Amino acid sequence: MSNDYTVSAKARADVGKGASRRLRRLENEVPAIVYGGDKAPQMISILHKDFLWFLEDEAFFTSVVTLDIDGKQESVVLKDLQRHPAKLKLLHADFLRVDANTMLTLHVPLHFLNEENCIGVKNQGGNITHAATDLEVHCLPKDLPEFIEVDMALVEVGTTLHISDLKLPAGVESTALALGEDHDQAVAAVHAPRGGSDEDEDDNAAPVAAVEE
Repeated sequence: MSNDYTVSAKARADVGKGASRRLRRLENEVPAIVYGGDKAPQMISILHKDFLWFLEDEAFFTSVVTLDIDGKQESVVLKDLQRHPAKLKLLHADFLRVDANTMLTLHVPLHFLNEENCIGVKNQGGNITHAATDLEVHCLPKDLPEFIEVDMALVEVGTTLHISDLKLPAGVESTALALGEDHDQAVAAVHAPRGGSDEDEDDNAAPVAAVEE
C-alpha cells in the first residue's frame, strides 16, 4: 500500500432510516458506521462529494484509511458500501477499525495482464473468460495489496487458472485455499474457438461439389 487517504467525517447522534434520509437529502452527506476493535460502534457522516471523489481511486477499497472524526483519528478499512441502484448516489458505508497486529479479511481486485499477448489467444485463436474479478485474502494491514496480478501470457487453449496458480504477495493468504484443495476455485480460462477448423470446412464442401458435377 503506497496511498494515504484521510477522510473527514462527523459524529452523528440522530439515527434511523428517517434521519439517514434527511442527512442525504438536506445535508448531502453519506451516513456511515465505524465498528470493530475494543470500542463501541460509532455513527458518522461524510460529505457525499468528498466520499465519491475518494471512491474514484480503486486503491481506496483496499487501503487502510484514516478517518478524521471531529479531530479524532481512526485507522479503518471500507468493509461495505451501498449505492443507489439507478443514480450516482452513495447510501451508506461500513468501516472496520484495524490494528497493525490484527489480521484482516478483505476482497482484493484481480488485474488480468498480457491478455492480448496470451499464447492461447494470439497463437491458438482461443478466448479468455474470467471466473472471478476479486479474491478474498487474509493478511496484516501492512501487507494488504491494492490488487493481485493474474498473468495470462503463457496460458494455452484448454487451460484453466485456479487460485493456487496465482502468485500472492508475501504475508497474504487466500481464505478459500485455507479451507482445503476442494476450495481451489477457477479464476480464468482460455477456451478453444467456436466452430470447426478450415479442414472441416473443406471436408463439408466436397460432397456439395460432387453433386454439382
